[in-house]
Amino acid sequence: MLDFKAIIWDYNGTLLDDLSIGVLSINKMLNKRGLPLLTTEHYREVFTFPVKSYYEVVGFNFETEDWDKAANEFIDHYTSLLPQSGIFPEAVNLLSHFNKEGKKQFILSAMEQNMLNESTRSENIIKYFDEISGIDNIYASSKIDNGLQLMKKHELKASEVCLFGDTTHDYEVARELGCNCILIASGHQSYQKLKETGCPTVVNHLKEITKN
Repeated sequence: MLDFKAIIWDYNGTLLDDLSIGVLSINKMLNKRGLPLLTTEHYREVFTFPVKSYYEVVGFNFETEDWDKAANEFIDHYTSLLPQSGIFPEAVNLLSHFNKEGKKQFILSAMEQNMLNESTRSENIIKYFDEISGIDNIYASSKIDNGLQLMKKHELKASEVCLFGDTTHDYEVARELGCNCILIASGHQSYQKLKETGCPTVVNHLKEITKN
């Protein structure tokens, strides 16, 4: 762990403890449509990228309703609830620890860029990062292209980089970037789901990272 020169952090569910507001937001939408609500456990089993696929799994029919409107509806709920979430306390400790060690740190997120900038600023962690990379839309699409650009721009060697994330997509991104990966099962997907990726290191909590 200590050999890595750079850390690429996912944001939602990895640094930001937003699982509960994610579940609340989708349940508001399901309730409005008369669809079964999700428990946190069920949500962590069905959540995936691209998020449109998980919407369909839980009952949305995009032949009869507009995906863009649904995506905007979720963002409206999520944004209103966002002040209820905060950075994992262990995450702040790790950010400070890695900063003191001189490691470069980045955020690679599927959150819209302006929202990401505002969230990291309000959480007072923006100071730890060399770059904060979000996306230019609200659809939580793939992060691979942005990750490749990040690696190239900062001349990062894949063997010296570790990506921290909480979803199977984060492992997909790490594989595309050619870098190391640690998945943390305290966010949007279950430990079992993360283990099924074949990722060599899956932990239950951020505090376990420094033990690897």
